[in-house]
Amino acid sequence: MSDFELKKLSLDDALIFALHANNHNVWINLTDRFPHPYSEENAKDFIKMTHVPDPIQVKGIYIGDEPIGAIGLHPLHDVFRKNIELGYWIAEPYWGKGIMTQAIQQTVEYGFANFDVTRIFARPFGRNIGSIKVLDKCGFKLEATLPQTVIKDGKFEDELIYAIRR
Repeated sequence: MSDFELKKLSLDDALIFALHANNHNVWINLTDRFPHPYSEENAKDFIKMTHVPDPIQVKGIYIGDEPIGAIGLHPLHDVFRKNIELGYWIAEPYWGKGIMTQAIQQTVEYGFANFDVTRIFARPFGRNIGSIKVLDKCGFKLEATLPQTVIKDGKFEDELIYAIRR
């Protein structure tokens, strides 16, 4: 497993970020808000968006000076305000190396320390076995399976809801 760091994304890293993000195998596991193909301009827009909130909600996953993915916490509002959604992706060459497990563990700790929430949840697609395994390793529990709820790349997918509570 490689050493990595979670830190604020830099606009200087937009090109390499885009090169890692521009991968069908990454895109197929994410919502359609994640563009494909993924351009340097998409990366710049995303990185600028991550600089706005305080405390920081989205961090880059870096190995040395190279951004290899991102992980973020997205607060909910109104009656759901004690919940925060976890989203993440990592470049395909780094799958299965334990990086995302540690990144999620650090982000959960950060989330409970910096946000007034009692629950952090993630919504992987049912066929995304890698994501399911990493959430299990991090202590998330399956709360619901919603069959054929989302459509991705023209195919219906199950939506799973995994959560961890303070």
